[in-house]
Amino acid sequence: MNKPLVAIVGRPNVGKSTLFNRLLGRRVAIVEDRPGVTRDRLYAPSDWAGREFILVDTGGLGAAPDEELAKAVEYQAQYAIEEADVIVFLVDGQTGPTAGDFEVAELLRKSNKPLLLVVNKIDNLKQEERILEFYSLGLGEPFPLSALNGLNTGDLLDEIIFLLPPEKDSPGEDEVIRVAIIGRPNVGKSSLVNAIIGAERVVTSSIPGTTRDAVDTPFVFAGQKLVLVDTAGLRRTARVRDSTEYYSTLRTKRAIETCDIAVLVLDGPEGVREQDQRIAGYAHEAGRGLIIVVNKWDLLKLPPRDLNYYLEELKRKLAFCAYAPILLVSALTGHHVRQLLDTILKVHTSQKHVLPQADLDTLLADILAMTPPPQLRNRVTRLYRLRQTGSTPPRFSLVASDPEAVHFSYLRRVENRIRGLYPYVGTPLKIRAVPKT
Repeated sequence: MNKPLVAIVGRPNVGKSTLFNRLLGRRVAIVEDRPGVTRDRLYAPSDWAGREFILVDTGGLGAAPDEELAKAVEYQAQYAIEEADVIVFLVDGQTGPTAGDFEVAELLRKSNKPLLLVVNKIDNLKQEERILEFYSLGLGEPFPLSALNGLNTGDLLDEIIFLLPPEKDSPGEDEVIRVAIIGRPNVGKSSLVNAIIGAERVVTSSIPGTTRDAVDTPFVFAGQKLVLVDTAGLRRTARVRDSTEYYSTLRTKRAIETCDIAVLVLDGPEGVREQDQRIAGYAHEAGRGLIIVVNKWDLLKLPPRDLNYYLEELKRKLAFCAYAPILLVSALTGHHVRQLLDTILKVHTSQKHVLPQADLDTLLADILAMTPPPQLRNRVTRLYRLRQTGSTPPRFSLVASDPEAVHFSYLRRVENRIRGLYPYVGTPLKIRAVPKT
């Protein structure tokens, strides 16, 4: 990332995600009035006074060291400190300095990074005297703020901009491919992201539901910029138990809608479940590129006959997205992770491909020579032309005298012929019949 990083750190439940959303001017991080909701580092672009930067929300520091998940979350926050250009240390003005605050302050002193000590939950000027006791942390003058109602957030942004490193001249923005890693809980989505980038950038754990937010991870492969979006696992609606999980589900669906390519991760030993089919359908209906990853392949040792049956059954259950390539992957061992990245680039190329009009004219003539044109109420419908009207996903219009007569099955026949002309790997095709104008 060329833009400087500003990391918000602090103990659990001091309001880091609320401040993150306030500074961005939109709700990105999930906010709940209980500790531990934020577990991964969340990245979001922001700007103030003409200066662009990346804002990073982190999980709470100073959590119980004997808990596996708590240690993983703390590692994420410490990593954010290491890569940050400016650190916003957020403390709770209602509770005063705590032992945990002093521990975090000692950690931040060792980082030698530009630092702002921000006292949250100061809701009016009368409460500003509460900040005096935070001088004891030895981190300079405390900055009073209310993330909830926005008090002094503009002044805080001014201070952040002042501490940012000088701007560097950079070339124009290159194309970035957004890749959403989707699937049911605990199928290995975060482990796959970590295997791709070779670093513990998202929290992984055997506990289902570890990832709550959609987490953006910038990445470069073969000179191409990508953003990997690790999403919360999608459960069936009936099993969504609380508001945090409900909003996690919304984030995941939005990640699918805004990505370029979705990578659906399946649990290899479990095969395709009904919820897997439903999630694949979300990506298909949204017109996103789609790749099927069968994870935990190292746990399956199938003889060739059983392997063929396994793959045929998988294809049968996902027949509506037969265009999606299927990869047998192990996030744990790294098996076929490089092949996944190569496939992402192939799918992206297919999404952008535009067929020459001369090829489409020939294709339509061949279809009409082999298949009678559609009829409605004993009237033959004339087909005039087939045109490509867009890409990502590729979109086509079949110009007809009576569009209502062109049945879905006829459009499917046209789609199959188009795919024979050009493979269009991993991308749905949108074809519709339109009237002649």
